[in-house]
Amino acid sequence: MASFLRTARKLASSSSHYRHLKPPPATNRNAAASLVPPRLPISDNGSNLLAGQTNGVTRMLTCSAPVANSYSRSWRTRRVGMRKGNMAAVELALNSVVKVFSVLCSPNYLLPWQNKSQRETMGSGFVIPGRRILTNAHVIADHSFVLVRKHGSPAKYRAEVKAVGHECDLAILTVESEEFWDGMNPLELGEIPLLQEAVAVVGYPQGGDNISVTKGVVSRVEPTQYVHGASQLMAIQIDAAINPGNSGGPAIMGNKVAGVAFQNLSGAENIGYIIPVPVIKHFIYGVEEKGKYIGFCSLGLSCQPTENVHLRNHFGMQPDMTGVLVSKINPLSDAYNVLKKDDIILSFDGVPIANDGTVPFRNRERITFDHLVSMKQPNENAVIKVLRDGKELELNIILRPLQPLVPVHQFDKLPSYYIFAGLVFVPLTQPYLHEYGEDWYNTSPRRLCERALRELPKKANQQLVILSQVLMDDINAGYERLAELQVLKVNGTDIDNLEHLCQLVENCNTESVRFDLEDDRVIALNYEVAKVATSRILMRHRIPSAKSVDLIDTQNSSQSEVASQC
Repeated sequence: MASFLRTARKLASSSSHYRHLKPPPATNRNAAASLVPPRLPISDNGSNLLAGQTNGVTRMLTCSAPVANSYSRSWRTRRVGMRKGNMAAVELALNSVVKVFSVLCSPNYLLPWQNKSQRETMGSGFVIPGRRILTNAHVIADHSFVLVRKHGSPAKYRAEVKAVGHECDLAILTVESEEFWDGMNPLELGEIPLLQEAVAVVGYPQGGDNISVTKGVVSRVEPTQYVHGASQLMAIQIDAAINPGNSGGPAIMGNKVAGVAFQNLSGAENIGYIIPVPVIKHFIYGVEEKGKYIGFCSLGLSCQPTENVHLRNHFGMQPDMTGVLVSKINPLSDAYNVLKKDDIILSFDGVPIANDGTVPFRNRERITFDHLVSMKQPNENAVIKVLRDGKELELNIILRPLQPLVPVHQFDKLPSYYIFAGLVFVPLTQPYLHEYGEDWYNTSPRRLCERALRELPKKANQQLVILSQVLMDDINAGYERLAELQVLKVNGTDIDNLEHLCQLVENCNTESVRFDLEDDRVIALNYEVAKVATSRILMRHRIPSAKSVDLIDTQNSSQSEVASQC
């Protein structure tokens, strides 16, 4: 398992390497190369050569008649098979793949009381059993309105988002209209394709309005950075030319779905990625069992490879032992009470772990053991074999989805904020840091960035609260330079989260209220004067409320509980 910092740095730079199916160069080398016959064996007399080179000058040669006829027959047979496969994919797609139209409205994390400008986007989706449409989460993230259109129909139908898994970049849509479902056939999920197997990516890419089928082959299967959810899950790399708008479309192999197209690698020719069937099934299973997205499990560990022989000797590993070294454990994980730092994890559910952290996968392929962890269902037991102080132990750990201290993404929800005397308090999130631009890792406040990537939660519902900005007024003059600092205490009490800070301020019974910030900075205000100034500042900046909706709802719920107890 990669260390937290290395993984986080990958997240920080992923937007510059991976894209949600950005357009590749116009030339499709692989499409042309797929029509070139394989090179025939070279003979001494050159009689069966297709092309050769003499003295640096290329010359066209001919092949003998028997070889040419044999090759011609096999190539015609192959082309017929390819044509039939493409036609089958098209026939399947015509009655399943739909075009998705989304209206998105993302929040502004620097001004959390307002949204950014509305924008429109398009993607693809396909029908699965149960009258559901599967698409990418990034196609409908922060949506306010979603429509779908089936092939050959001019009508658009209103769609509702039933479930979203931003980690795995998948979403399920439903359509109430009976007319829409007339003639629509669901696609079945298949298996993970083998290397060099051909798949057909079907969707509605930019550059046209009709359905598009692009053929490619599988070149790699391994855990990959999912740009949208900033997670590390299994993905299939293909060489099909996929473009914006293909997002959410199926990759068909034979007559079944091999995956869902979702991103490509920028700066590279025809390298696209599809979400494999195991990840899709995990997502759908959680929705069917729990009625909502449940997430992917994590051990909550940071592990180090043990490839160095001296490191293995130091921890008493025998020559036949392999495994990884536990470096850090998330305090909120079940592993925190079971594993210890410096444990050597030898196997997971009976599968031996190599010194580089990989486990066997299919035919002579290997994959990081994170994949085995992520495929477990929440609250499922895992058997971990470890080496501790020279002794082998077999331990049981309950796996659950874990949330980081600083959220990596916050789609489909409004940001939290609290304003008091012009001081704008917000919880630290990576979307907040992303407001500093694509190169946010280098341009955002360094200390906040390091905390976002390094620190682990110590208790449930913990947040890092920061003073994001100061809305200038006479009452806060001189405090404007204290923005972008973490808030540690209110009137001497350590704060747990933004809601806790809000309660401490509003329940203040002293003449002044004091905020202790990092770097031993202090803000002190007369409480009654500050409350009056808050209303004035909100009116001046046209801010509708001093609190975000979630804080208002929480306060109302607490008051209702107190009233019911009375």
